[in-house]
This record gives sequence, structure tokens and C-alpha cells, in this order.
Amino acid sequence: MECCCFSYKNPSSSSPSTLLNFQGVSPSVGRRFSKSTLHPGVLSFPLSKPFLQINDRFQPFVKQPSSSYFPLRTYKGHIIAEAGKQGWDFGRFLKTLYFFNGPPSPAKFIESLIEKLSGPSPSEPVKAMDASGITLVAGATGGVGRRVVDVLRKKGLPVRVLVRNEEKARRLLGPDADLIVGDITKASTLMPEYFKGVKQVINAVSVIVGPKEGDTPDRAKYSQGIKFFEPEIKGDSPEMVEYIGMRNLINAVKGSVGLRSGKLVFGFQDDSSRELAWGALDDVVMGGVSESTFLIDPKGGENGGPAGIFRGVVSTANNGGFTSIRTKNFSVPEDLSAYDGFELRLKGDGRRYKLIVRTSREWDTVGYTTIFDTVEGQWQSLMFSKFESDGKLNPTFVEGSFQLPISSIRTYLKDPITPRFVHVGSAGVTRPDRPGLDLSKQPPAVRLNKELGFILTFKLKGEDLIRESGIPYSIVRPCALTEEPAGADLIFDQGDNITGKISREEIALICVAALESPYACDKTFEVKSVIPFSQPFTVDPENPPPEKDYNVYFKTLKDGITGKEILEQTPVAV
Repeated sequence: MECCCFSYKNPSSSSPSTLLNFQGVSPSVGRRFSKSTLHPGVLSFPLSKPFLQINDRFQPFVKQPSSSYFPLRTYKGHIIAEAGKQGWDFGRFLKTLYFFNGPPSPAKFIESLIEKLSGPSPSEPVKAMDASGITLVAGATGGVGRRVVDVLRKKGLPVRVLVRNEEKARRLLGPDADLIVGDITKASTLMPEYFKGVKQVINAVSVIVGPKEGDTPDRAKYSQGIKFFEPEIKGDSPEMVEYIGMRNLINAVKGSVGLRSGKLVFGFQDDSSRELAWGALDDVVMGGVSESTFLIDPKGGENGGPAGIFRGVVSTANNGGFTSIRTKNFSVPEDLSAYDGFELRLKGDGRRYKLIVRTSREWDTVGYTTIFDTVEGQWQSLMFSKFESDGKLNPTFVEGSFQLPISSIRTYLKDPITPRFVHVGSAGVTRPDRPGLDLSKQPPAVRLNKELGFILTFKLKGEDLIRESGIPYSIVRPCALTEEPAGADLIFDQGDNITGKISREEIALICVAALESPYACDKTFEVKSVIPFSQPFTVDPENPPPEKDYNVYFKTLKDGITGKEILEQTPVAV
């Protein structure tokens, strides 16, 4: 996102309209505006492109003391009866330009003006804002991870992989794999720029467990599972991988994949606040005398809290008639690519408003626009301008003073929300300290939890980090993993009670399917095959099993069931 501005405009004016460059919504009143509802267009006067397009960008938090908010000023010019003219404040014109990091070069300014005076240019074709994204696979060289990569590639989806060993990754995944070489146990190796464009994550990283006496050349012990050999931790500890590593990975990707609650861009909401450096961009830039300002009212919000106030007076003198506020240039863009739109919590006044989103810093650029009406006295979404996105006049325009309280501007994820972080965990994570459990009937990892560095305890702590992160998630807990093919009938369960086996290939398919299913969102579940350990599962290549619709299983899942319910009454010691 590049700029933000509110505007109010006279229907008879031929001056440019400068607008709020946000998508907006009220959580309870009004509606949201997403990328798909925005229509690309340019602000005009009535030429093809705007005369004045300031380089604007969202600002970081700028705490401004109350004394810095300036009140409305009285007009210094004299009213002239002939032709409805008033004196023009050239000083305010210069202040406006230089507040927004100065005007463009004289050559660019003149070039833009000549282009507009020469007549309209052909309209640009409508194109939607880009909503594509990359799926990151962490642990992509492991048994599940590399199968996940294969499934995503077969679906034609862009994939990036996070690996520790580049040579191994090239050998297993191909020379053209999009690689991030990093270690989740070392936060310094997970640079934010590595994750640009990542919209979803499948995490198949796991602590390494191997036989104490070593494996055979063909990894026969690995294929059989730890049930058949005496295991030990190889490499980093469960705490480093499953807990600290999970925390590092979440912190690295949450800016890219987005939070369910959205990101506060401006305003005051709950215990959060964020201010921006706003400035007025009024019709003085075209010779008019309208004037506006923006200040913080400590008690102007919906529930008596603070709110920003956009207010001013609009005059049609000098063929003008618009006011607006914008943020100053922002040296680093506000990356909101993880989200689908913006929510604006505003108090309406019965007028029609326009919302503009710009994604370029250029002087003369395209704006993505939408229009919506407001209800007087109700908190909702709004933007106000003379011109609508199709160039027609705003029928609700009223000349004179106005005041607009703005409680918050934040991003949102559109419904239905699907998982942005799918994690491959393990069945049994809540069982080592479960009261009354017969450990002799449990898998080896449950019985050997302490000997294996509290492997399941730290896996559960890692799960909790996901659930607390605010990222829409799905946690898949496979039973014992095998090298068998996918295709067997499955049992999905919740509460961490089942034992059995499941194919790594099947888990990969489940993880990719979960990314697309709202039914899997914010769910934790276990899964196993109906085939018992004593019976190997094979597939006839000439007659493969049909592809599964995993939504059939996801639809049976319920919220809030993790198996921790029993543990809440029993403290877990580490």
C-alpha cells in the first residue's frame, strides 16, 4: 500500500478529486471492500488522469502530542463578488506540496499538465489486483515434506522450500527448486525478505529420531518406525526444534500469511493503537479555498475512546470544491499482501463516499476505487467525493462544513477463511502426562517421552504457539508414519486417543487439501489408516484407488478439541 486520503467534493467543480486510498468496512454496519470489488481507475478533472498525484505511503506509528494537531484556520483571502471568486492562499498551496515530500520535478509536472490539456487518453483495461501467493514448505527434504512439494507441483502451484542443506535439497527436489536455506532453530537465518510472496505454509519440520545402533544402508529401520528399534534424538533437541524453532518460524512468516484478526493500519481498537502522519490536500492546489484538517479527539470514538477526526469546510468558490487528507510518503511500503481488503470503522453522515487504494508511489498513478453509502449517526465505512468511479457526480454532495470520526482502519481476511499454516504434528502429544493412561498400550514415543528429551511435550508446546499466534491454522496429527502408498480408507479423530499407522504420502495429500478447506481451519485432529500394523497396504498400479474428497473428513471436525482438556486439571512438568 502506498497512500491514504479522504476527500469531499463539489458536484459542479472540474478540479481533481483526491480520495481515501483504503478499502473499508464496519464490522457491524456497512460492508467490506476486497481486491475483487475494487475497480481500477484514475482521478480526473475531467481529464484522463489526475492533475496532482502526490507520492503517498502509509506511515509507521507516529505519536503526536495534542498540541501538534492544528485547528481549522479562517480564510485569509477576500471574497470577490464577481464570478464568485475568493482570494487564493499561495502559502498554503506551497505548504501542501512540501508536506508530501515536495512536488515532482518541474519537467514531470509540466509534462503531466500538457498531457491533460491535450485531451483524454485511451482508458486502461481493467485488471484485478494480484492475489496470488506462494506456498512455503518447511522441512521439504523429509519424508512428508518432499511429498508435499510433489503434490503442490502436480497441482501447478508456486512452491518455495525452507531447508538446512542446499545440496541435499537440490538433489531431492531438483536444481530449479525455489530455496530458502535456513534453520528454524536460528532466528537470524530466517530473514523477512526470504518470505516475500508467501501466502501459505506447510510445516513438516520435526526433530530427528534414529536408532542408537545406526540404520541399514537402505534405511530399513527408518521404514519400520521406532517400534522396532531403540531410538535416540539425532541433532538438535526437541525443545530447540519443536518449540523454539516453531516460535522462530511463526515470527518469520506471520507478516506474509496474515492474522485472522487482521492488521491495524490506523486507529484505536481494544488495547492497540497506531497513528499516522496525516496532511490536508485540498482544492488550494487548483486555486480553490476549501480547507480541512485531521486531529485526534480523545473521546470521539464509538465507545468513548479516541478517534481521528477529519473535518473542514468545502467551498465552490474559484471553481473548487474538494477537501482531503492523506498520509505523507512512507520510505518503506506497508506490506499488506497477506490480506484481502480493509475494514474502516467510521461514523457515517448519510452521504456517499469513495474509497481509493493505490499500490504505486508514482506521481500520476492508477487508483483502485469503490463507492458506498453511509447512514447518518451510525458507525460504518465511508469515503466521500464528488466523482464516483465511473466519473458521474455524487448525488449526496452538500457544500459547507463536515466532520468525520474515524475509529480504525485495519486489514481483514475474507470469508470463508482457510488455513494459512498447516502443521504436521504427532498423535500422542497429550498422553505422556494423561492421568490413568496405561502406557504399556501406547506407542513407543509416549512411553519414551522423557528419554527422548520430552519430545511429545515440546511438540504440544509448539502446537500451542500455533493456536496462540492468530494465524488461521490446521494441525494434522498422524499416527505412526509409513512408506506405504496412499489410498487406504482413513479414520479421522479428535481428542488424541487413536493409535495405528498412516502413509506419509497420504499425510502430504491431507496437508495440501487442508490449505483449501474452511472446514479444516483452526482444527486439530488425528488421522490413521484402517489397515492394521500386521497387514501391509499395497496398490495395484493398474487399478489405483479413487482420489479422496478430504472435505468429507474435514466436515466432521469440531472446534476446540485438542486432547488437552483432560490435562487442564493436571500440570505438566518439563
